Amino acid sequence: QHYCPYATLRVYDGKDATALVIGTVLWRMGKIPLILSLVPAGFVLWSCELGRRCTQPAKAKKPSTFSSEGSDPLLNTGLPLNVVNWPGHVETKGTRNGTCDWLLTADDLAANKDSEGIFLSIAHWYAPHTSCTYLIQGKPNQVVRLYFPSFRITRIQSGIEEFSGDCGESLTLYDASWPDDSRIIKTFCDTFSRPMEKHDFVSTSNSLFVRFESKTGSYAGSSLYYWAHYDFFNNTHFGTPIPGTSCDEEFLSWKQAKGYVRSPMNTLVYKRNEVNSNAIKCRYKFVTDKRIYARIIITINNINFKSNPYNNAVCSTCWDDRLDKMYIWEPSILGAKTNASSVVSYIGSGATCLCKNTNTTRHRFISQGENVNVELSVESSHSATSYFKHAPPLFELEYEFVHGPLCGAATFPSHVDGGELHFPHYEALGYVEAPRYVHCIWEIRVSPNRDVWIQYDNVRFVSKDCRDGTLSVFLPSQPTPHLTVCGHNVSALKTSSPIAATNLRSPALSTSFTPAPHVRIQFIGN
Repeated sequence: QHYCPYATLRVYDGKDATALVIGTVLWRMGKIPLILSLVPAGFVLWSCELGRRCTQPAKAKKPSTFSSEGSDPLLNTGLPLNVVNWPGHVETKGTRNGTCDWLLTADDLAANKDSEGIFLSIAHWYAPHTSCTYLIQGKPNQVVRLYFPSFRITRIQSGIEEFSGDCGESLTLYDASWPDDSRIIKTFCDTFSRPMEKHDFVSTSNSLFVRFESKTGSYAGSSLYYWAHYDFFNNTHFGTPIPGTSCDEEFLSWKQAKGYVRSPMNTLVYKRNEVNSNAIKCRYKFVTDKRIYARIIITINNINFKSNPYNNAVCSTCWDDRLDKMYIWEPSILGAKTNASSVVSYIGSGATCLCKNTNTTRHRFISQGENVNVELSVESSHSATSYFKHAPPLFELEYEFVHGPLCGAATFPSHVDGGELHFPHYEALGYVEAPRYVHCIWEIRVSPNRDVWIQYDNVRFVSKDCRDGTLSVFLPSQPTPHLTVCGHNVSALKTSSPIAATNLRSPALSTSFTPAPHVRIQFIGN
């Protein structure tokens, strides 16, 4: 509508002159003040020079060059328009809402059989005050990881509007499903931020929100250039996560009486850097109350460690060797320390260290008290290369809280004149309901160098079926039961003989903890 004595080039984001104007370039003094480097793929450019409209160029599938006609002042002045492919463009797997708001889900990746998703910084023009968002949404019990294989930050060079303050363009990561300013993980700005390549940003829930904002707009793409990769990790816990830790869990008898535990499902654990430690550790705490249960049984069903390519040590002195291993101990006996010397695995030692793989042998640990700690220790020198995105469990165990109030006392101190054990402990029925299932473990301690004779009086079972009740006697010197009776062979108890003192002592151990001579009696039944 106004006369302009200079040639102009006007670019529209569309197929005709009714589309949104991206910008107008003024041809003056033989120079073009700006370059439009990229526009959305598939759009067609129109141009105007000296008030005369040029013909619409055909949509090109390969690079084409457009220039002015020979009759106007742009003749041979070097004003080409090159239409080329979008370099480095990848198709984002997700759902787009509007121009650049995306919903990226774990289901989208699964539908495309991809393990990771990708989205890129804006590489075409965009208007001032543009905001682009990416909601990365996992399944329940998943967490989101976002990292940048490539990240470059420059000053704004082709802004559409002037902005003199800081953070003309920014990229903000939120540990939330919406832009919650109280849950900001990191903000990158064009004026003062340093890019963080190959750093894992991990959400605490199944959502991570990313927002790009520009106050200036741009003719040539974002000043924050990045490739963003994201993926999802199963963060299922079998117990209650302990705050402030990455993989510690707690198991309370008043919440669940028995269950299954395995090594962390979230293999991001094996990538973390430990401070002042050569190992990545996950601790599992089992806690009961003797008013509910007096003992804890831990059964290790499977251990499957990989060999460390940077360490040729063998499993000889488990407690001291730098190996992948598992610790089991009672804090009430050994305290919080786990640096004792080598301990042979056996029931009642108070501590066990396991570093050999096993798929057939089951390691059983029975506590003497109300607390047991199990700790997984993985050497950090190979944890990421060996176990990151490694699906099979490093260990599997089962736990059970046993010896309820109906069992009575769990331990009987040694007496020269002996003692008596009565079951059921009927007084407990005054404050607990009679359970349908009972698992009792009594420990009868014996003075050193003394034999013991156990006389069984008035033993009755509800039926002859061993599934309804089994009574077993265990000695420290024997891995199998010394005696087992059910309803069908209860008469075997009448011929019991004294047990020699040599059978009441545990195997020789190189540890400061020496269990007293004892006999364990176990009853399992309905």
